[in-house]
Amino acid sequence: MNPRRWWFRRTLRFRITVVATGMALLCLVAFTGLAPALIGLIQITAVDQELAKAPPRVLDVSGVPVDGGAPLPLTSQDIRTLKSGEPVLRLEGASAQRWRGRVVFAGDGTPRLEVYGSTLLGYENANTLGTRWLAVAAVLVAGFVGIATWLSVRSSLRPVERMRVAAGELPHGERLPVPPSRDELQALAEALNALLARRDEASDRLRRFTGDAAHELRSPVASVRAQAEVAVAHPDPDFSIEVLESVVEESIRLSALVDSLLILARADTGAPPRAEAVDLVLEAEAAMSRLDTELLVRLNAPPSACLVSATRSEVELVLDNLMRNAARYAYSTITVTLVPVGRDVRLIVDDDGHGIPVEHRAKVFDRFYRVEEDRGRRSGGFGLGLALVAHLVQRRGGSVRAAESPAGGARLEIRWPSW
Repeated sequence: MNPRRWWFRRTLRFRITVVATGMALLCLVAFTGLAPALIGLIQITAVDQELAKAPPRVLDVSGVPVDGGAPLPLTSQDIRTLKSGEPVLRLEGASAQRWRGRVVFAGDGTPRLEVYGSTLLGYENANTLGTRWLAVAAVLVAGFVGIATWLSVRSSLRPVERMRVAAGELPHGERLPVPPSRDELQALAEALNALLARRDEASDRLRRFTGDAAHELRSPVASVRAQAEVAVAHPDPDFSIEVLESVVEESIRLSALVDSLLILARADTGAPPRAEAVDLVLEAEAAMSRLDTELLVRLNAPPSACLVSATRSEVELVLDNLMRNAARYAYSTITVTLVPVGRDVRLIVDDDGHGIPVEHRAKVFDRFYRVEEDRGRRSGGFGLGLALVAHLVQRRGGSVRAAESPAGGARLEIRWPSW
């Protein structure tokens, strides 16, 4: 098995414990390796402090005692080292001898060497024994670190586990309790609550969308079926042609509804495509040329380009839906106005129709929403065009608004972020 794959398949608690224990053991082993030098340094430092208090032996510069004492076990190299002011450490089996010296001058100016010495009994044994005990202590401390880490991580992750279980069992609309402490758990709870809110919102939107789509599809499908059954029951050629014309008309409406549903479904999924600079003036002129109407359509736009941050397909869909909506209700004139305002570009579509009642203006951009008094009119709309406009504009950071036009009809205003 691949070691990397095996490692990442272990639990987080196991990996943290192994890493913490391994690092602790590595540091302690490194310290144990330095133990002999450290123990020896401690012993020598203690002896040097005692030598500073002891009476010295006096030698001449060649190492011969001049104080009447016995000769010292020092070599000529040791004498030269002591005269230079450096200490001497001589190992003798399991023990060691420590010597320090300094040059002084007698009353007649003769140089003398004062020597201080002591024997470190069990010097080597102390180093060995100390190193062994430190190695044992390193293993024990590493084991303690591992156990403490395991318990600590398990205790720290227990609230996360409870949160995970609670998140999986939460009913629709419920949220996780947010801990009062300002730590990672609080941030995790808030992030999970935001995720649950998006899940519930998407679920509600999907449920409404499915119900509305089923309701809207039921009418044209039932109409086509009823007319086909009548044509079968009364096989009259003239009547059949009339029925077929009605079936074709309902099929066109049904196809338009399905196309609108597909566009909305694609717009709901995934992140929007990368924005680019789109000239709203040129796109408005193109949309006017595509509009199949006998109404008067006017464009009020600045002579320079009005660049917005979007994609060309988004701008085409927005303009086409706004102008088709205006043409559906206008009596004689449609006016399209483009006004750059700060960091936005205002797109205003006015018509001289009967307008939108005040109580409906905040809802006309909802999916499948139609003003009740307009149902059954010549419009043939499904309440999806303006919903698609609102979705495409708002996901780019823009806004939509319905109001009254100067001609008394409807005004639909779009604020689009400029490029």
